[in-house]
Amino acid sequence: MRLAWTAFTELLRCTLLGHLRNRLALVLALAFIPIWIAVARLCTSDQVVRIRLDAISTPVSAPASQAGQVASALGAITMVAGFVAFTETFQSREVDRRLLLAGYPRLPILLAKLAAVALTAALLALYTTILLWISMPVRHTAPLALALAGAGLAYGGIGLLLGSLVRGELEGFFLIIMLSLVDTGLQNPVFNTLMDVAGVSALPLYGVNQLALSSALTPHIPWSHGLLSLTWSAATGALALLVLHTQRLSLSPWSRRTRVPTGRSR
Repeated sequence: MRLAWTAFTELLRCTLLGHLRNRLALVLALAFIPIWIAVARLCTSDQVVRIRLDAISTPVSAPASQAGQVASALGAITMVAGFVAFTETFQSREVDRRLLLAGYPRLPILLAKLAAVALTAALLALYTTILLWISMPVRHTAPLALALAGAGLAYGGIGLLLGSLVRGELEGFFLIIMLSLVDTGLQNPVFNTLMDVAGVSALPLYGVNQLALSSALTPHIPWSHGLLSLTWSAATGALALLVLHTQRLSLSPWSRRTRVPTGRSR
């Protein structure tokens, strides 16, 4: 138990320090999110659009610029959280292997990474909620912050999983960008007011998108939809644990002793 707690705290500290040293991640968090919200505000008209939200089962009338800002904020958080989690996980894979070889339990290692993803998502959500509150009238700030944190959790988990699986950084960045663009594009109420595309409810941002739009633009708060992002986060975390378990088996002393040598014996 003591070794597990030591492994968790040390890995959490190292992961958070890695985030702070990642200058690109800091620039994305501090500059990309407000710029993306400002672009949505400037490039979208104030014309009132009717949005269909499954969470409240009624059409909503709201200015297109406000709906676009909420959707853009969700898209910005998904990219930043996904990039941060993927970059740290990908760059620390060799360190994780050495810790596993040294006998550190694998579960605290993953839990530390998940805790870092949760802290990052919470900070990004708080920062983005403040930006939206400054930029537009927000009906309910607390559930909006919860929705933004859920988006960060979902894509942080995806970044964590991809960082454990892919062989190159380019592949991971491409997958995160494409998934985020498809997800936010199909659920952006400015481009798709009906949001009736088949299968859209299975996407990672469906629940938090419904909660964010309802909280920001209507008096209704569909709390249950915010829990859907936790399903994605739990699923990606479980898959990342499976990857770590597979790595632990492949690096075990027994597997090295039984490995067939490739060279010829003299």
